[in-house]
Amino acid sequence: MIKAENLCKRYGNNKVLKGVNFNVEKGEVYGFLGHNGAGKTTTMNILAGIIDYNDGNIKINSLDMKENRTNLKGTIGYLPEEPKFYPYMTANEYLAFIGEVLGFDKNKIKSRNKELLELVKLEESCNRKIGGYSRGMKQRLGIAVSMYNNPEILLLDEPSSALDPTGRKDVVDIIEDLKDLGITVFLSTHILSDIERVCDRVGILQGGKIILEEKLDILKKRYLHPIYDIEFEKNIKEDIINTIDKDWIEEIKVYKNIMNIYVNEDIDSRDIMKVIAEINLPILSLNLRRSNLEDIFIKVVSENE
Repeated sequence: MIKAENLCKRYGNNKVLKGVNFNVEKGEVYGFLGHNGAGKTTTMNILAGIIDYNDGNIKINSLDMKENRTNLKGTIGYLPEEPKFYPYMTANEYLAFIGEVLGFDKNKIKSRNKELLELVKLEESCNRKIGGYSRGMKQRLGIAVSMYNNPEILLLDEPSSALDPTGRKDVVDIIEDLKDLGITVFLSTHILSDIERVCDRVGILQGGKIILEEKLDILKKRYLHPIYDIEFEKNIKEDIINTIDKDWIEEIKVYKNIMNIYVNEDIDSRDIMKVIAEINLPILSLNLRRSNLEDIFIKVVSENE
């Protein structure tokens, strides 16, 4: 569906993208991760056709993007991080305006507006002025606008950024609905819990390159191992860490009286109890948890650095 090969983008002497490669399959939700300034928005703007790229190739539906801009028109919808609207219009009026710009007839505009307002759950507030909308409502309206021409691919740049928990949930629910409709979604976000909920595959961008691309379920199997959180009665001396030497321990972190033991395989609980006994400090609690996508992201980025 979308294939980028050795994608490069320069602004003067500043090379933002240094040979980016990724592949997005039809109908999947692709999570595009990276620190602020990593080049995520630059990549999104290139895919949307807003800016050009210097080197490399992009193919959409096996068509070269530069050579087939006319044929690909309408294939991609794009929601920027902060969509802009005319605040004096209602959602219904704004969507009708978009329909007219796209050349829809009046009957089609009316039916399409209804479909989209139901999709983004704004049908009850469609006659309110957009200036009075919350940020979450504006983001949902932005999704409706980007979907107006019924694109095959939807680019979403930080759609749940700066939203409250309710607003974030509403946006993620809509992405799940789009997935059920077979829309291919390219999702850029730093909110990793959203990625875990809706994405099929993820790519991590760092230093202008993709340092990891994998299906989410495979990624979890590879990296998600147990973490033991142990609270002791007294603060732990840092040199105690050096006395613990087990093949199955990947990393130990200590903060005051809390110790986090990261293991690289599932182990018997008796093994961890032996380690605690060797430390020879009274404990207050022991908790077993599983690492999450944030732990994977930090680990992969740290290893690359």
